[in-house]
Amino acid sequence: MEIEFVGAAQTVTGSMHVVRTPYGTILLDCGLFQGRRQESIERNRHLRVPIRELKAVVLSHAHIDHSGAIPLLYKQGYKGPVYTTPATRSLCTVMLRDAAAIQSSDARHLNKHRDRGDDPIEPLYTDEDVVRAIEHMISIPYHTTVPVAPGVDVTFFDAGHVLGSAITALDFEEGRVKKRLVFTGDLGRADRPILRDPEIVKDADVLITESTYGDRLHDSIDKMDDDLAAVVNRTIKRGGKLIVPSFALERAQEVVFALKKLKKAGAIPNVPVFVDSPLTVKITDVFKLHPECYDAETRALLRGHDSPFDFDDLSYIEDVEASKRVSTSDQPSIVISASGMCEAGRILHHLRDAVEDAKNTVLIVGFQAQHTLGRRLVEKRARVKIFGVERERRCEVVVLNGFSAHADQKDLIDYAEKSREAGGKLENVVLVHGDPKPQEILRGKLGEKGFKKLANPAPGDKLTF
Repeated sequence: MEIEFVGAAQTVTGSMHVVRTPYGTILLDCGLFQGRRQESIERNRHLRVPIRELKAVVLSHAHIDHSGAIPLLYKQGYKGPVYTTPATRSLCTVMLRDAAAIQSSDARHLNKHRDRGDDPIEPLYTDEDVVRAIEHMISIPYHTTVPVAPGVDVTFFDAGHVLGSAITALDFEEGRVKKRLVFTGDLGRADRPILRDPEIVKDADVLITESTYGDRLHDSIDKMDDDLAAVVNRTIKRGGKLIVPSFALERAQEVVFALKKLKKAGAIPNVPVFVDSPLTVKITDVFKLHPECYDAETRALLRGHDSPFDFDDLSYIEDVEASKRVSTSDQPSIVISASGMCEAGRILHHLRDAVEDAKNTVLIVGFQAQHTLGRRLVEKRARVKIFGVERERRCEVVVLNGFSAHADQKDLIDYAEKSREAGGKLENVVLVHGDPKPQEILRGKLGEKGFKKLANPAPGDKLTF
């Protein structure tokens, strides 16, 4: 077995791993690279995967940095299947079409301002490419084993990261020896609201695990709620607005659920809460269709007709004019809007109208990649550029990593140890989806736990097992 690490290698974006077995080539994830604009355009337009070799694509979950390049595969000639969970297929139907619409809109805008003689800019893919990809997606429930290529079986286990997220087990024989490759995708945290905890997969020979937070620990869930209440209360007390840049998938729903619990407990005042993101509205509707992914607490709420995604004073906004009224209003409120890294979407309008007022707070609840506006806010820079205009940042900036859907250092170490204990075959651990520094720290910690064969491959590296 040879694995080539094309994307999410010593970085946290563009997940893409080519697995070559005696029976054919499988692609694990096919995500868009997100970073500096020109680098992103170059890497995304020229996929470094052997399309003609591929027997199948296996998708861990719907986040765009894991799924976003799948329509491009079909545009460039791939005709095979994509295997994923039912919830991920539902989410991709919404999220990939949204990605195509954004690309088309951006292309139209850039073409209006391009120099004469320059070639017109085309989107990476269109809605037609997305529909073709969705037509080829095959849903596999958790714990159901199916062949994805002659001699290669796949089984999905719950990753507890986002709705429908899966840990992938690939099984095949090599020289009459059975081998199992386990790929975590993005690994969730234990005891988080809404979703179930990540599952341990038995009998792994090779574990490919994410390492986003390999260098740090998250706050507890209880502390997260207390910290959120404190931020809300002091912002509203000074008459400001709380602006929450949030990924439309999972993070927005978790923040809404946390606010619902705090309101119910009387821990925060009754102020308007706006979820201003058409994509988030659609994704929240998808959540309601997949109770098979929920934990026991969330299912109990639904049985009692108490949706975790609704409460008094909460409004979901799709209309553009309503969004503008919320953005320009001076009324104390809480605004949750996409995109999570502040690189596109309606959040930019809310930030533009909020960052220069000291009454307001920007609350960061997710990982912010390098070279994004979100990262500049996390760094609390004195001036930030929004819509091409530099603005003085007077607002408070608060970071609550406790909302992260990614496992922290302890979670990652625990998962590797429990995987080794579940069958006793695990020798090789490969770290992906992480920056080099967190990976090196995690490698050291895993080495202290007795793991001898550790790697954090660079882009293009190939490892043989």
